[in-house]
Amino acid sequence: MYDEILLPTDGSAGIAAAVEQACYLAELADARVHALFVVDEHVAGATEWDVVVEREEARGEAAVEAVEAAAVERGIPVEKHLRRGRPHEQILDAVDAYDADLIVMGTHGRTGLGRFLTAGSVAERVVRYSPVPVLTARAGEVVETRRG
Repeated sequence: MYDEILLPTDGSAGIAAAVEQACYLAELADARVHALFVVDEHVAGATEWDVVVEREEARGEAAVEAVEAAAVERGIPVEKHLRRGRPHEQILDAVDAYDADLIVMGTHGRTGLGRFLTAGSVAERVVRYSPVPVLTARAGEVVETRRG
């Protein structure tokens, strides 16, 4: 079924639903989870670039460690990855780099004008261009999926 599950995280509270789904599927398929945080190097208005990157890398480390903690608690192997670049491009590149056969990611569920003002979401771009299936989990809609 699935051997390698890619789980992009932005470290927000809304990622909980995606973490739960990824861990559940990893349990069922005996798969490994690849927790990925992308430091967006194209942040507009960053005046002190080194400080911004350092802060984002620290946030990224915390984000992938949170995924690792959730996975390890359930006996799921996890690898942590930090990458730099445009988030949707790095996520799609990571599919090949980590031989992922599924992406599980969170979405904020924006619709209408809010969606257009953000110039398209990362999740939307990943869904559109991914060579593998993408499961999106809407922020705030955590469904209990533990077995047993």
